Formats: sequence, C-alpha cells, structure tokens
Amino acid sequence: MWRSLAALLLLGSSALAQGNATAYEALRVVARQSGRGVLNHIVSITGVQGDPQPEKWKIILEDPGARGGARELEVADGRIASEETTGRSLTGSTEGAMIDMARLNLDSSGAYAVASHTAEASHARFVTADYTLRTDERGEPVWIVTLLNKSSRPVGTIYIGATRGTVRRTEGMFAGATMEDVETDYDKGDEGGVISSVKAQVKHAFHRTQEEARGMFERVKRSFSDFINRE
Repeated sequence: MWRSLAALLLLGSSALAQGNATAYEALRVVARQSGRGVLNHIVSITGVQGDPQPEKWKIILEDPGARGGARELEVADGRIASEETTGRSLTGSTEGAMIDMARLNLDSSGAYAVASHTAEASHARFVTADYTLRTDERGEPVWIVTLLNKSSRPVGTIYIGATRGTVRRTEGMFAGATMEDVETDYDKGDEGGVISSVKAQVKHAFHRTQEEARGMFERVKRSFSDFINRE
C-alpha cells in the first residue's frame, strides 16, 4: 500500500518537479529545442532504473533523412544531452509505428502509480522501474513498465494502455495472466480440484486489480495535449 500512496503523493507534490523529469516533461524539452513538429514523429520513449522516474529518457524519432530512418535523442537535466541516428530500419515493425500524442492520457508518473499498485496486489516487491512507451499491434499507445528488485532482476512487467489506463496484461504476476486468460471460463473443461481453484483465484485477483487500476487512472490521468498546450 505504501508504494501506491507514495506514488499518488508524489504526483501532487512540488518535490516531483525538482526530481527527475517525467516522460511528458522530457518531450516538452524536445519540443522546445527542436520544434513542436517533432512530436508528430515520436516512435518510442524509454527510461531505465527509475526511482521512480529515470535520470534520462531516450526518444526515438522517425526521420526519413537519417541512416536507418530514425534519430535517437537522449534527454537529461532539462536538455537534449545527445543526438544520433539509430542505424536500424523501423519499416514494418510495430515498434516503428508513430505514437498519436493526442491519445496520451498517462504520463510516466501515472504509469508508475498504476504499475506500483498492480505489483502490490500481486505481492511483487521492487526497487526500480524501466519504462517503454510505444504503440501496440493495433496502433494504440501502451506503457510497458518492468519492475526490478535490488539486484536489478525483473520481478514483473505490466502493460498499461496509455489512453484509458487499462492493465492489458502482466508477465511474472498473477501467474502470467492476460486479458484473454481472465476472459476464459477456467471452470470449464477437464481441469478441476486444486488447479481449477488456483486459476479461479488468479482470475479473481486480476479482475479486482484491473478495477482498482481504473480507479487509480481517474486520479492520475494527464492529457498530453493539455500538458503541452499549457506552455
């Protein structure tokens, strides 16, 4: 519970502004230094070892004129710290699809709050978080938050829709339950006894956590369009 409460408190405190930047704040730096037009070419945003936010963000931009068709920017300390071409093609890959920024309603701070609560519900203990924002196979923006223990080993990964804050799936939590799993009637078929009971418990825990995550999303949601237009 304390991590969930701490995440919510951080969202509303001035201490957050003095700490490491969120993904939205890193994107604002890029827009200021490179022009708002670049926001229409964002492919992915990543940050590692966040506590809860990472020290730097890596932003991949589509750039047909660059080698491999993309540029990589690193944002740290309120500025673009480095810029280089990626050297790899983005054509045809899900990760290569550009993010529709108008559909973003969850900053990395909000993604942390939802992921933290999900980890708590799954009894997973973690110290830091790695973040990736990209599109899924349907073109929807999704946060992928991997939680790590004090030995920097992953204890679980949570996929969170960045438009509505839905916990899409988890890895390493709730016995690896996904949306497809929990929509299946586990009590049908040949399985029974202990196996059926365990699956029913997993299904119930996942559904309950999803409902709680929706409530948390309502408290932490943050439109990127509103954020960037407040300048």
